[in-house]
Amino acid sequence: MPPSWIMRSPWRAGPEAHAPGPLLVSVTEFTAHRHTQTLPIALSGLRLRRSWPGMPGAVGMWLWVDPLRKRSGSVSVWTDERSLYAFVARPDHLRIVRAHRDRGAMRATVWTADRLDPGTCWAEASALLTDPSPWPRPFVHTPEGQ
Repeated sequence: MPPSWIMRSPWRAGPEAHAPGPLLVSVTEFTAHRHTQTLPIALSGLRLRRSWPGMPGAVGMWLWVDPLRKRSGSVSVWTDERSLYAFVARPDHLRIVRAHRDRGAMRATVWTADRLDPGTCWAEASALLTDPSPWPRPFVHTPEGQ
């Protein structure tokens, strides 16, 4: 497996950028089956990122890509699980997930942080993304009624 070479977008603050803790940190990773699929998937995330400043409960986020390993994803910080679940269930997010779900494998995890510290948050996420060990606490969202 090639070495990890993660590039990330600048921190993008959300409407709850100054929310007190505790906060929810979400890390997602999509590993494409083919290198040619990595860029289109990452670009879908960039398009979705445009709506971030108006996202209820959003504190901030980074998008990241590791082209050598065909991976991309996000590190996002939320005021609570309800806000994260609302984002996951948004029609524009669901369209992207459905369009790419057969093109690779997805995984996600969450944890809580006492307060917003972007440096510590990214360091923890980066350690997770570069460690070959299984991720802790998988994030599974099942919409109500399904």
